[in-house]
Order: sequence, then C-alpha cells, then structure tokens
Amino acid sequence: MASEMEPEVQAIDRSLLECSAEEIAGKWLQATDLTREVYQHLAHCVPKIYCRGPNPFPQKEDTLAQHILLGPMEWYICGEDPALGFPKLEQANKPSHLCGRVFKVGEPTYSCRDCAVDPTCVLCMECFLGSVHRDHRYRMTTSGGGGFCDCGDTEAWKEGPYCQKHKLNSPDAVEEEDPLVHLSEDVIARTYNIFAIMFRYAVDILTWEKESELPDDLEVAEKSDTYYCMLFNDEVHTYEQVIYTLQKAVNCTQKEAIGFATTVDRDGRRSVRYGDFQYCDQAKTVIVRNTSRQTKPLKVQVMHSSVAAHQNFGLKVLSWLGSIIGYSDGLRRILCQVGLQEGPEGESSSLVDRLMLNDSRLWKGARSVYHQLFMSSLLMDLKYKKLFAVRFAKNYRQLQRDFMEDDHERAVSVTALSVQFFTAPTLARMLITEENLMTVIIKAFMDHLKHRDAQGRFQFERYTALQAFKFRRVQSLILDLKYVLISKPTEWSDELRQKFLQGFDAFLELLKCMQGMDPITRQVGQHIEMEPEWEAAFTLQMKLTHVISMVQDWCALDEKVLIEAYKKCLAVLMQCHGGFTDGEQPITLSICGHSVETIRYCVSQEKVSIHLPISRLLAGLHVLLSKSEVAYKFPELLPLSELSPPMLIEHPLRCLVLCAQVHAGMWRRNGFSLVNQIYYYHNVKCRREMFDKDIVMLQTGVSMMDPNHFLMIMLSRFELYQIFSTPDYGKRFSSEVTHKDVIQQNNTLIEEMLYLIIMLVGERFSPGVGQVGPTDEIRREVIHQLSIKPMAHSELLKALPEDENKETGMESVIETVAHFKKPGLTGRGMYELKPECAKEFSLYFYHFSRAEQSKAEEAQRKLRRENKEDTALPPPALPPFCPLFASLVNILQSDVMLYIMGTILQWAVEHHGSAWSESMLQRVLHLIGMALQEEKHHLENAVEGHVQTFTFTQKISKPGDAPNNSPSILAMLETLQNAPSLEVHKDMIRWLLKMFNTIKKIRESSSSSPVAEAEGTILEESSRDKDKAERKRKAEIARLRREKIMAQMSEMQRHFIDENRELFQQTVELDASASAALDSSPPLSDAALTALGPAQTQVPEPRQFVTCILCQEEQEVTGESRAMVLAAFVQRSTVLSKDRTKVIEDPEKYDPLFMHPDLSCGTHTGSCGHAMHAHCWQRYFDSVQAKEQRRQQRLRLHTSYDVENGEFLCPLCECLSNTVIPLLLPPRTVLSRRLNFSEQPDLTQWTRTITQQINVTQMLRKEDSAADTPSSEDTEDMNIIPIPEGFRPDFYPRNPYSDSIKEMLTTFGTATYKVGLKVHPNEGDPRVPIMCWGTCAYTIQSIERILSDEEKPVFGPLPCRLDDCLRSLTRFAAAHWTVALLPVVQGHFCKLFASLVPNDSYEDLPCILDIDMFHLLVGLVLAFPALQCQDFSGSSLATGDLHIFHLVTMAHIVQMLLTSRTEENGMDQENPTGEEELAILSLHKTLHQYTGSALEEAPSGWHLWRSVRAGIMPFLKCSALFFHYLNGVPAPPDLQVSGTNHFEHLCNYLSLPTNLIRLFQENSDIMNSLIESWCQNSEVKRYLSGERGAIRYPRGANRLIELPEDYSSLINQASNFSCPKSGGDKSRAPTLCLVCGSLLCSQSYCCQAELEGEDVGACTAHTYSCGSGAGIFLRVRECQVLFLAGKTKGCFYSPPYLDDYGETDQGLRRGNPLHLCQERFRKIQKLWQQHSITEEIGHAQEANQTLVGIDWQHL
Repeated sequence: MASEMEPEVQAIDRSLLECSAEEIAGKWLQATDLTREVYQHLAHCVPKIYCRGPNPFPQKEDTLAQHILLGPMEWYICGEDPALGFPKLEQANKPSHLCGRVFKVGEPTYSCRDCAVDPTCVLCMECFLGSVHRDHRYRMTTSGGGGFCDCGDTEAWKEGPYCQKHKLNSPDAVEEEDPLVHLSEDVIARTYNIFAIMFRYAVDILTWEKESELPDDLEVAEKSDTYYCMLFNDEVHTYEQVIYTLQKAVNCTQKEAIGFATTVDRDGRRSVRYGDFQYCDQAKTVIVRNTSRQTKPLKVQVMHSSVAAHQNFGLKVLSWLGSIIGYSDGLRRILCQVGLQEGPEGESSSLVDRLMLNDSRLWKGARSVYHQLFMSSLLMDLKYKKLFAVRFAKNYRQLQRDFMEDDHERAVSVTALSVQFFTAPTLARMLITEENLMTVIIKAFMDHLKHRDAQGRFQFERYTALQAFKFRRVQSLILDLKYVLISKPTEWSDELRQKFLQGFDAFLELLKCMQGMDPITRQVGQHIEMEPEWEAAFTLQMKLTHVISMVQDWCALDEKVLIEAYKKCLAVLMQCHGGFTDGEQPITLSICGHSVETIRYCVSQEKVSIHLPISRLLAGLHVLLSKSEVAYKFPELLPLSELSPPMLIEHPLRCLVLCAQVHAGMWRRNGFSLVNQIYYYHNVKCRREMFDKDIVMLQTGVSMMDPNHFLMIMLSRFELYQIFSTPDYGKRFSSEVTHKDVIQQNNTLIEEMLYLIIMLVGERFSPGVGQVGPTDEIRREVIHQLSIKPMAHSELLKALPEDENKETGMESVIETVAHFKKPGLTGRGMYELKPECAKEFSLYFYHFSRAEQSKAEEAQRKLRRENKEDTALPPPALPPFCPLFASLVNILQSDVMLYIMGTILQWAVEHHGSAWSESMLQRVLHLIGMALQEEKHHLENAVEGHVQTFTFTQKISKPGDAPNNSPSILAMLETLQNAPSLEVHKDMIRWLLKMFNTIKKIRESSSSSPVAEAEGTILEESSRDKDKAERKRKAEIARLRREKIMAQMSEMQRHFIDENRELFQQTVELDASASAALDSSPPLSDAALTALGPAQTQVPEPRQFVTCILCQEEQEVTGESRAMVLAAFVQRSTVLSKDRTKVIEDPEKYDPLFMHPDLSCGTHTGSCGHAMHAHCWQRYFDSVQAKEQRRQQRLRLHTSYDVENGEFLCPLCECLSNTVIPLLLPPRTVLSRRLNFSEQPDLTQWTRTITQQINVTQMLRKEDSAADTPSSEDTEDMNIIPIPEGFRPDFYPRNPYSDSIKEMLTTFGTATYKVGLKVHPNEGDPRVPIMCWGTCAYTIQSIERILSDEEKPVFGPLPCRLDDCLRSLTRFAAAHWTVALLPVVQGHFCKLFASLVPNDSYEDLPCILDIDMFHLLVGLVLAFPALQCQDFSGSSLATGDLHIFHLVTMAHIVQMLLTSRTEENGMDQENPTGEEELAILSLHKTLHQYTGSALEEAPSGWHLWRSVRAGIMPFLKCSALFFHYLNGVPAPPDLQVSGTNHFEHLCNYLSLPTNLIRLFQENSDIMNSLIESWCQNSEVKRYLSGERGAIRYPRGANRLIELPEDYSSLINQASNFSCPKSGGDKSRAPTLCLVCGSLLCSQSYCCQAELEGEDVGACTAHTYSCGSGAGIFLRVRECQVLFLAGKTKGCFYSPPYLDDYGETDQGLRRGNPLHLCQERFRKIQKLWQQHSITEEIGHAQEANQTLVGIDWQHL
C-alpha cells in the first residue's frame, strides 16, 4: 500500500517546493486581512505535507513544514532572512538568570538539604556541579520528567541561588525592566500578529471536537476519502491486552502490534489503520468490542486525514513557538500577552485558559507539548508567572474536577503545574490573600469525598474500585495544600491573617468529618464476618499528618492567629461532643475518701473510634500556648476557664483503653483490621498526630484537674474500678477459682494502666510540655532506638518521624550520642550508642513496641552485666515541666496513686498465685523511682522560704489507716527485697531504698551542713553484705558446673574425631599437592626439582583415599577400581577474550583444533571438589531428573538448575554443576611402564623421527581409505617410505582403565564438547578430544591470570577445590585419548605438529601469529602418547614431552619477537650487554634476514631481552602448573612464596636454560630452517607490512570497565541514552554492561531480540554476544547489579556504590550521594574472573525462592 503512494508523495512535493518563504512573507506583509491569508495558505498546504499515508515520516514532514509553513512566518517576524534576524535578536537580548531546563524522564536532579526552601527545589546536573551546594548535604533523585531546574530562582534557595553560569546574568537592577525595549516597534507589531494568529490556530485545532470536518476557514473544496483509525492511550488496559486486540483488529504481526502499543503509550495516540471510512470503522468496531468486557473500552476515533494533519501541525506550531521565544525575552513577553489576553467570550476565554480547561480531553503527546510551552514562556517570565498563577487558582476547582474524571496519571495533567506556583512563597501568600487559595483547595477536596454517615462523618465502607481510584486522585489535592503551607510566613498582614483563619475554618470542617469516623464495636461470641474497610481512613490520616503539623506551625508564628485558632478549634470540639451523648448516665466513683462524678461508659461494649483529629489538633495548639507563653501573657483572651477537663480527656482516654484491651486480647474476634489500625496508630508515620497527641491531651487534662479524680475516671475506663475499690479483691480472686482468661486480661489491663501513668509523667520532651530545647526530643528518640541494637543510618531514619521536608533532624544530634563503625566488604555502616548516653535510657519509653521494649531491656541489662554494674534500670532524671503542665507531677503522690501502689505491693508480698504479675510490680517500682527522682529534683532546686509540696517520701513511710493497718510502702519494699522469688527485681529495690535514704539526708541537712552519705541505714548495709556473699557463692557453683560441662563436650568431640577420622582426613588426602608429596616421600636430595623430560624428578605417588559424599564409603583411587568423580561445572567463557565480536557461524562445521591467541571464547571447568562414586552420582542424578519431571507437571516454575541441560546441585554444598570429572592417578605413570634407555635422541633427531612416523601413519591412513580400489602404484609408494626402526603402526595399546572409569572419561568429554561448542552431544565426534585439551589449557590460563593479578606466587597455597579441580582436569585430559579412536587422536597430533614442523600434506594451517602457544603445547603433549605407544625404539615419552615443550617455547619467542614494538628509551647506553642480550640480538638479525628486512630494526638487546622475559612469563607459569599436575612433581619451595621474579626458578623446574636463546643455538641446524618456514608465511608478511593486526605479549589483563567515582555521572550518562530502536525515545531501564561498557535498553518490548527462537530482552541477548551466556550489568536507575546466566537464571547483587554511611541504596530511594567502593567492585570483578557468576546465581536462587519466579530472559 505504501509503495503505491510513494510516487504521488513525490509529485506533490515538487509543486510545494517551488514556492519560496520570502515571497509568501512579502505577500503577507501587503495583505489587509492577514488572518485570512495565513489560514488559506495553511488550508492549502498542511494536508499536502502531513498524514500522507499509513506510516508517518516525521523527518520528511518536519523539513517540508519548516520550509513551506514556518519559514514564511520567520521571515515575516524578522523582516529579513531569519538566519540573520534571529541571531541579531539574540545578541540584543539579556540572557535569563533563570535556568528553566525542563527535565527528561530519568534525568538526575539534585536538592540541597541545607539550602533548599522545600524538597521540590531542584537543580539540573550542570547547575548543581557549578553551584555551592555540591559541598553541602545534598539529595539526588531521578526525575519523573516534567519539572524544571530552579537555578536562579532566589525564592527557592536560602543561599546560593545561582550557579556559576547563571551568576553572570543575575539582575543587577532591582526593578525589572521591560524586555520589549530591545525590540523595534515594527518587529513587535509583526510578532504580535503572527503569534496571535498561530497560537489561536493551534489552540482551535487541538481542542477541535469533530472527527471528519475542519473549521470553516480551514476547509478545502475537494476532500479525499482517506481516514485514520486513531487509537488513544488509557491507563486501564495493559500492554498485553492492547497488543492482542490490535493483532485481531488490524491483522498485523505481533512485532507491529508491539510497535503500535509502544507509540500509543509514549505519545498518547497512534493511527493503526489508513484507508477509506468503512475500512477504518470496521477496525474500530473490533477494537471496541474486544476491550469493553471488563472495563470501559479503549478510545478509538475514525478521523479524517486532514484533521489529523492539522492537529499534527498544531503541535508543531506549539513547539515552534517555544523555540522562537528562546531567541529573546521580548518575544517571550509578547507570547505571554497573547496567551493571557481575554477572548471575546469574557471570563476564562483566553487561549491559556482554553488549553487548561481542555486538558483532560487532549491526548498525552499534545499535553506534554503545551505544558512545555507554558514552562518555557509563562513560568520563565516573572510578571506573567503571577498572572498565570491567578488564572490557575481561579480555574482550580474546575481543573481538579476534570482531573478526577480523567484517567491519565498526574504527571501528564495540567494540575501537576501547581508545584510551580504553590511552592513559591510570595506567589503562595498572594494566592491565599487574593484568591483565598487555602479554602479553595480544601473545598475542592471536600467536593470529592461525598460519602457521609448520619453524623456527617466520612464513610468509606463498601468502597468500590472506582472510588478507590478517585480517592487516590483526591490525595493530590492534599499535596497541593502541603505545597501552599510549606514555607512559613515571616510577617503577617491583617489580610493574610483573615484568609488563613478562613482556611483554618475550612480545615476544621474537614477534620470534623473525620472526628469519630470508622467507629468499631467489640465482637462478642463469634468472629467478625467481613473485615471492615479501614485503610482509606488511615491513608487520609497519613496524608494529612504533615498538613496538620504545618497548620500548627503557622499558628505558632503569630499570637493573634494562635488565640483565634485555639478558640475556633475548641468550639468545634464542643460541637462534636454535643453529638456524642450516647445516653450515658452519670455515676459517682469513690476511693480513699475522694469521689468524682462521671458518666457510665464501657469501651468494651460501646462504639469507639480511633480517629480524633480535632481533639489532637487542640492538644497541639494547647502545647503551643505553653511554648510561646501566650497562656501566661494573655490569659484573659483565652477560654481556659471554660475548659472542662473530663470532656477533653474522654475520647483520647477511650482510644488508649482500646489499645490496652486489644493488647489484653479482648478484641480478638474483631479480626485483623483492628490490629492494623492499632499498629498504625503507634506507627512512626502516624503517631505524631495520633498517639503522641492523645498523651498530650491527657497531660493537659490531668494538669487542670484533681489527680485523684483523674485516676478514678481512668480506673473506671480501664474497667478496673471494681478490683481496686473492693478491699479484699486480691484474696477473693485467688480463693475462688475464676476464669483464667479474665485474670490474665485484668493483669494486662493493670499493667497497661500503670504504663500509661508512667508515660503521662515521663513524656515531657516535646517543647511546651517540658522545659527542653528543640533537639532534645529527637536526641531522646535516637538514644532509645540505639538502645535496642546498633543500627544503620537508613534503619534509624525509618524509625524516626519525618517532617514535611523529609527531614528527621537526626544528623544534628547523632554525633553527640553515637559512634559510627565503617562497614567491611559486606554489611553496612553502623551507629553504636555512646556508653555515657545509657543513663538516659528509660525502659518505658513511649515509642517502643512490645518487642522493642523487651529487646532493649535485654540489651541494656546485658551491657550493665558486662560492665560489672548492677542490672537495675532506674528511671532517668527528667527535665522540669513547663508552668502550664507543672501540676502534673502531683499524680505520683496522690492518695489514689499511693493506694494503687500499696495494693499491688501487698499482692506481691502475700504472693497471690496468678492474681498479679511481675510486670505489674516492675512498673510500680518504676513509678516509685520516678517519684523519688522528682522529689530529689524539687529539693535540689528549692527556693528559700518556699514550702515543699512534693512529699512522696513521707507518704510512703506512713502505714495504712486504722481498719486494716496495711504496712507502709517502704516496709513492703524492704520485705520484698529478701523475697526469694523476685531475684530479678532486687537491684531495682536496692536502688529505690538507697535513693530514699539520699532524699532523707537532703531533707535533714537542708538546714545544717550536708552529711556524708556513708551513714546509710545499718539494716540495709548488713542485708546487702549477706546478699553479696550469697551471690558470690551461687556464681562460684555455676562456674564449676559450666567448666564440667565444657570438659565433657570436648571429650565427646575428641571421640567423634577418632571414630570418623577419615572424614577429617579426606580433605588432607585429596590435597596431594606439593607439600603432601614432599612430606610422604623419602627426603629428596637438594638437587633441583624438574617437572618434565628424561631428568624428571621421580616421586613415588602417594596412595590416595577418598570418601564418597553420598554413601560415605572410602575407596582408594586406582585405574582398575570403580570410578570416583568430582562434581564439576563446564561453561563457555570470554573472560580472557581480546575480541568479543567473533561469532562461530556454524558450530557443526567449526574446527576448534587451533586456539587463536585472542582467546575469543574458551571453555572453563570449575569444581567444588566433592567426590562421589560414579554409580552413586548416576543414581542421584536420575532421582533429580525424575523429581524434576514430577514437579513440572505440578507447577511451571524454573528451578535454579536446568535438568534438561544436565545440571544438578552438588549434593553436599549445593553448588551448581553440570557434569563430573573422574579422579585418576597420574596417567603418564600408568601408560609408560617401558624401559628407559639412557641414550635419548636430541631435538633434531627426534623431530626427524617423528616426521617419518607421521608420514608412515598418513600413508597407512590413505591406504586404508583406498583399500577398496587396490592399484599397483600404492604398493610401490608404500615401499618407498621406510618404516622407522622400532615403529609398529599396527600396534594398538590395551586400555588400562576399568569400564566404569572409561564411561566417566566419555561422560565428561562429551559434556565439555556439548557445552563448549553449543552442539548436541555426540561421543564419537573427532572434536571431543580437542575440546577436552582446550578446557584444560583455558582453565589453567584463567587461574594463572587470577594469580598474576593478585600478585600471588604460581604455586602458593591454592584453595583445596581449585587444586583438586586442576589436578583432576589435567589428568583427565591426559587420559582421555584412551577412550577416543587412536587414528583420530594421531590425526590431531599430526596436524598440530605440522603447524610447527611443516609438512606438505597439510594446507591452510594458521600462521605462527594466530596460534595460542599454550593451547598448542597442551594439545601436542596430550596427543603425543597416541603416536608414541606404537614406538618401541626406546625413545621415551618424557623425551617427547621435553622436545615438544622446547619447540613450542621457541615458537613462542619468535612469535614475541615478530610482534614486539620498540619502545623509545634514551637509556640504551648504560644498559649492560650480557650473553642473553647478544644472543637475542643475533636471533633478531636472523629473523630480520628471513622476513626480507620487513621486521623493524632492533632496539638494544637489553630491551628485547626484557620484553621477551616479560612476555613469556605467563606461558612459563601455565606450563609449570600443567606439568606439575600432569607428572605430579612437587613445586620447588622458591615458587611457593611470593617475592622477586621467579623466572630462573621456573626455567630450572621446566628444564629450560635460563638464557632461553641457547635453545636456538643448541639446535641451530634444524631451527634455522623452521624459523625460515615460519617467517615465509604470507600472513606474517601481511602483518609486517601493516595490513593486519596481531596479538602482542604479554596479553593485558581483562578487567571490568572503569566506573566513575560519583554515581550521579552514571545517571546522567544513562539519562542521555535513548532507546536505539524506538526513535529517540528515552529508555526506561537503561542498563550498563560492566564487561564491555555498552548501555542497553532493558526490560522493554522495543529492544527484544530473537535468540534460539525465543524473544528475549536486550540484556539476555547481550550476554550471549558479550559473555557467551553470562553477564554482569548495572541497572542505572535502580542502582542494582544484575547477574544473568543463560535465559532462566539471574539474581540481583549488591552494587559497588555506597553512601557516606556505608550503605547501598538499591532503587535510589534515599537519594544520598553515592560513591564507588573499590573493595566491593573488586569483589565483583573477582567473581567474574573466577567464573563464579553462575554459581553465585545458583546460591542466590536456592536461598531466595522469589528470584526463581522472575522472568530473567525479559530483562
């Protein structure tokens, strides 16, 4: 369809291209009716440019539009060529001092916690880096898009409003000059014309409602029948639903449907079909029908192509206006005037108003375009920002109504602009006074919460999904209210006072609807059937918490406002109470001769509500009266005399009783909703305006009434009045066997009530209640949190309440109360409480939950025991109350209180079974302690001649009254001190008695001089000594008993070790590495140890015993016995790769015989080192497989291992494995049991012999293949080649291994082949042996690389599992040829050998530069026995090894000399020239000669020798490891310690001369010809002439990429990264590959790739190309490290970035600055180098089942 359209599009273009912008502009300048001219031009051209076919061509359309439509307007404005005109305007313009950069999604934004006026003030990265704030405490977040940078806005910052760039532009003149002075009159007039026409055109067309016709002045005569089926975005349907529907409706492929859905989601609309009306309408019907089942259908319109064209151009016009006004502030000012000019229809008809009011009808793309325009015009011009703000406030309620009906999120709604005005303090004040904004917002809020009950309270029952959705929307209004209140006024005008109090009235109305909402009644008998809805009410409360606090802060700033607000609040509370009569009858209570009138009310029977915002607000205001001292300055203005304290305390008291009863288990049948409500009531998010204020309200009540009356009312509400008013209740209680539950409940209630009294007296740390400073409250919170346990910074923050600026104030006090301990490699930094702060600990701190309280008690007692102090936790000394609350302390010495204390102590003395509890006693002791502290404080601060009213000590020394003569409280304490059952509380009682004596002394000495403290009561001392002695004796007994037990345990341990000796030895025996061998063998002479060759040191092989981890049987490892295997994991690896781009095109035909030196992809084998019998393993693996099949039928989850690929977990350590390696003895000793003749051939002879043997075997091979067609020539040929002496090509050696070992050799070989080449297993494939040698070589190379990177010695102590793995792997590789076909292995050997010693029968072998020499060495050495087993001439295997090694080493040296580059160095003169230098120079000359002088001239010999030595080290180390494990010769001690260069020791161990060049000299006769043949290769010549590259030695280490020190630069890099597939769209989850540094667009439909027939995400696809299946990524927006392996495995890992408190911030929730922690990054690097990524994922997935459920392949 598109192809037919093409020529037509081209044709139209030509007619359009002929008109020039200049001419059109000229025509317009002459025109009388400009509007008509412009509209005609648009009507004619727009449909010919835009929307010409099914698929948009945005680039083409925009260039045409610029040329034909916008060009003339630019000419018209400038009056000359815009290329000249605009720069002139720009020069005349004064650059703005505002930054105004609009944020993209995911861009980093910075806020300064010290200087920002509120958290919404942010800077872009560029401004931040140039500002003073980068050295302050800043917070970093990623933008959701849409806000803009506040740099240059003086109202947003307390200091440093400008960065360096904008400082230059800061306005010097105070009064703003009019920007229009920079423009000439006629430019102003022309601009005004064009702007007015075009802005109106854009608004008209975007708000146009009809789908198939245009406004009259844009309609053209002839109309085509071309329509679009336009699909719009909504937030109801998911991606999947849309994709599925589109595939059905417009039968497109899934890929196309995904493309449509992505665009719709991004831009808000997309045409999904183009054609005539009926064709499009049919698609519309299908879409609507398919999506209307569950919810409302998708919005689809069939729209005429010309309407779509004009709308597209309308958007283009808006963005064009935005770019034009960037040239000059004058142009911006004109646009603002045009936009805000009232239209003909009067109120709200300006263009700006029309756009705002149509916001919810526009699609996403159109909204964002005009919001951007508003930001760059109206918000950047301070004069018009004010006018715009007023328009916004006037339309506020309507805009919010539209927003409620709309379903797009707030970010794309015009209401989101509120943050731009409401947070600017001057604008916010202006809007409050002029537009009454506070009232407007609250009224708008009340409009939307219509559900009320009979009393007018909010009702959230039977809450539908739609209401819940709306309720979420309504919450944004609270956010607006918060913005308005966030900056507090400094001076008040009468106007502001009046409007604020009006707003306060509206706010009280709102709270009145919340007072008493969601009332609950206790369920008795049966459990509640439906859990009532409680979350909505609490959500509302949570959202309002900060607003309530801020309203109080505003009131506190002005005394008049505070007094008025207090009166208003009290009046509303009286109203609320008027409605709460509940028909309660009055009753009279009396105890101890006091009596009080109250009402009969039972929390456990009547309705009770936890929501009392008005009481709580009043409590807050009451504290402010005290704090600001208004209560003492103007008592006559306050209605304090009218307050009725019983009324004030009634509801908060009920609320606290409800909590106590819930805790006592009386409300169990009310289900979880109540438990949750109680939880949130105390929770840190709500408690500030709930629980805390209830305590304050009770304190207020108590301070105004007789404490005896208060206590009686309290007993009545706690339903405990009976217990305390009946004298013998305790005795009666224990004699009658009452219901156990009831006793339990009453005990808990008494405990809770005592706790409440402790809180009322002890909680005086809020300024206004007690005489404390602003930071004392937070300091106390921090101390008590840290008393539980040391905490990390973020944990502490979570436990503290945040204010509206997200601050807790913790940083200001933390240094004074805690020490910071830095984190190690894992874990996080911790704060520990300073010991001197422990004395401020109060056990009954009111913000402790039950669990926290017991933990804190435990921790503090433990601490005191460790410090050898007594373990009492006495109440700490408290600050004095403020005068308004001063009478509160009298509650402690009131008669009723003393009576309660006495009663409980009496119960304790008489020890009534279950009628009392120790917690009760503990609380009473605490209260007595508080009273004593209080009295001491009063005495110490007493003023002369003042009567002491607090006389607690006298009252507790008096016995009870006549009738029952109960002993005094003091006497009972002394009795309890010796009660054996109360061991725990003794310390506390002792402390109380001591305190009592101190106070007595102070009282006695208040007149005379102070007495020394030593004269304590004799009684107490003696009892104390007795006590001490008793304790000592008990401690001694306990100690002896402990020691006895320890002795028994260690005895048992020894027994166990003796019986299970083999278990403990297994590890030792497995480790038959150097040290073990040295110990067991007869002491070797001091002769050097040699690893290979005829002179190899002979070490008797120690016998090796291994225990199977599955059946626990022990067995010796021999060649004939049943096989023992190690669990192993084979994986492809690119860790050492120097070229990741290489791909094996067709693995079935690929020949891996020669490894290229770039090691582009190797096969690595790792093992956990646990051994099992082969048959045990087979059984185990079969059971795993069977289990997997059963599991798959049950649930379709992945496990952490993939059984189909042969994976399993090691039965002992759960390490991921996919095959097993057999354990063997050194294969060379098994295979070469022949005599060694002393006379061994030298290199030259040996090479010739081998060449002959190779030729013979090749001839025989040819003969075999030609045997079917016999002919005479063959036999003649055969006779020509003499068979070398002692060579028996027809001899086939016997396999020395048992069947089970042979089977395991095949198993592991096949597994390596399958994984390494990614092919189907085939044990007969000739490439199997090659892969086995390759994995051996690659694994040794990767381990050598790790050792070098960590600068460890090559034979240092390796971890046991690595050592076992290398030994088994090398021996396996050496034995594998015995199960392969002999001719195959011989063929490999011949080919490998031919790459060094040329042979005519092999073509196309790689040149010497393209062979990795260590792989070649391993292949040659391990394939050689296949040829040597047929040689009976007496040349030994060891000789062959040595010669092969020498040959390869020489080839490697030539390789290095050919690729070495001369480094310029001026120190040549002094460099010594020893024999090595001279020798290497001569060798270089030889090469120079053979390469035809293409090799560059040698620098000094010293340089050459140095570079050769450095380059060959890795090869020598790898060879040493290889021969050590192959032949079992222990390593010389020099190589086991790190230290100087090991070069000489390595040469000796490998029987090389230390001057390596002697190898060439000794074998010059053959070497010269070999070197010549190597240098003659055409590839070598190409390299030397610079036509191709080659790998240089030593190869550099591969590392993960360098990460920036500061995390924000990564975020910035990622925010500039757009998705490579969906044109310029910002990627949502940019992810950085840590191996190669590419940024990927993860977790999105747009970048999915096809991999082995499955759709996978960008990261998974990248792991295959970059890490051959394993990958390490950093998810930049989440700050998470992601490990992926294969398609189904992945895990998250902690990132290497930490904040200053030593914590990671996954998800960037906290926003603290993050810096790279090198140690943690090295740890990740090490995991990668050790190939442990897959294993790490396995462990993570086993430990955390949720990881298994994630679809890793979509990331």
